[in-house]
Amino acid sequence: MNLILTLDAGTTSLKGALFDLSGNMLCSHIHEYHLERPAPDIVEAEPEIYWSAAKAVIAEILVQAAVPPESISALGVTSQGETLIVLDKYGKPLRKAIVWLDNRAKAEAEVIKEEFGRELVYHVTGQQDIAPCWPAAKILWLRDHEPEIFKSAAKFLMLEDYLVYRLTGNFATDHTLNPSTLYYDLVNCCWWHRMLDFIGVTEKQLPVLLNSGEAAGSISVEIGLSRNTVVTMAPIDQIAAAVGAGNIEPGMITETTGCALAICATVENPTYDPQMNIGLYRHAIPGMFVLMPWIPTAGMILRWFRDEFGNGMDYDTLIESAAKVSPGSGGLVLLPHFCGMNSPEVNPEAKGVFYGITPAHDKSHFVRAILESVAFSLRDNLELLEKLGIKSGDVTSLGGAARSKPWLQIKADVLQRRINIMRCEEATSLGTAVLAAAGIRAFANIADAVKAMVHPAISVLPRYENKDRYDEAFRQYGILNRKIFGPDSINSR
Repeated sequence: MNLILTLDAGTTSLKGALFDLSGNMLCSHIHEYHLERPAPDIVEAEPEIYWSAAKAVIAEILVQAAVPPESISALGVTSQGETLIVLDKYGKPLRKAIVWLDNRAKAEAEVIKEEFGRELVYHVTGQQDIAPCWPAAKILWLRDHEPEIFKSAAKFLMLEDYLVYRLTGNFATDHTLNPSTLYYDLVNCCWWHRMLDFIGVTEKQLPVLLNSGEAAGSISVEIGLSRNTVVTMAPIDQIAAAVGAGNIEPGMITETTGCALAICATVENPTYDPQMNIGLYRHAIPGMFVLMPWIPTAGMILRWFRDEFGNGMDYDTLIESAAKVSPGSGGLVLLPHFCGMNSPEVNPEAKGVFYGITPAHDKSHFVRAILESVAFSLRDNLELLEKLGIKSGDVTSLGGAARSKPWLQIKADVLQRRINIMRCEEATSLGTAVLAAAGIRAFANIADAVKAMVHPAISVLPRYENKDRYDEAFRQYGILNRKIFGPDSINSR
């Protein structure tokens, strides 16, 4: 029996899942961990917490599944991007991991921007801005502020790379994980040596680049798995999720509404936004690419509202109340920029705005406005993709919000498109399993693995009777966005 185990290391938890070759998830387990925030802009974690979480998850899955370890043919690993872990020559961490949320390297990001310029960085790496959270800026910060650690550094790894190293003893990384490091050449599929020279890092200090699904090695430690289990690489979590939804051909669109909103549009060739507002990544399919506009805050806003104003109501109850409100939320509009705006325009200073509040609005109107704001953001970015010539039809929804039928209906009505959801809700884990299955040759290629393992569930059809109201509400949303946060607004100046 060929079973595939997956690990998905997120921001605050690590998830494990076990799949068969038909795409059935046999069991899963989540292990949470806490991040350290000792000062503003500083977000760190002991590297050992990730490894401890991985071991705990693997142990629990083996108990739940009650299968012999020899039946698990492959272990696929994916993670969030940009979390930096620095090792010495003995493979031991030199300091705490600098988590992707960490923004300490603001000055260093400006130094990189001054040296290279936004346009060059965008065309080489696909990243539309030079942000302090990117690993190149973090490494430059280490060189300037912790020179002894920088001098002792033998390896600079992403979180996925670190877990692969602990599992196999080998240093490997996925091509698709690395565009946002700012030292990866997206088109030429190699490290960008000019950036490496500038930050003072050599190629020997980085892991070997492998394709998604490719084997990094076999299990080399005692963690309950067979030493014959192959450890395979996977792309960054959003692209792994796209694979788990079958988004492997041009014209396909997936959107993930979790804490943030991320859209994956598969394209055949490198496609750049002239305004540099959309990030470009490598796809898990060699030779393919992904345009990925994203919004920093989406489901996070609903969680904020629940915690601050929900009076003990859970998500389902809040959303059920919002479903009774008419489309357009009675004129109440939310601009969902609680942590800045990244797309369709870059404005890190943008803020969240509730506009049009009257005494007639109650809690349910505010919840509806939150749900609609995410749908408006989605439409905004799909229209931006269309301006770049990216045509698409149906949208496949992933993430926690895909469990909410009322929210899916709002998206379908705002977009006037069919919204599909998948049978397996854990698309990131499934996509990682698909790639691992193809990597160990359980299938001839990734496309065959997708056919066998990825299955749709239901579709939500748009209600045409809501089209005019949502067209007008979306128009008002766009006007308000441009007036307050557009390139010619007072805020932007």
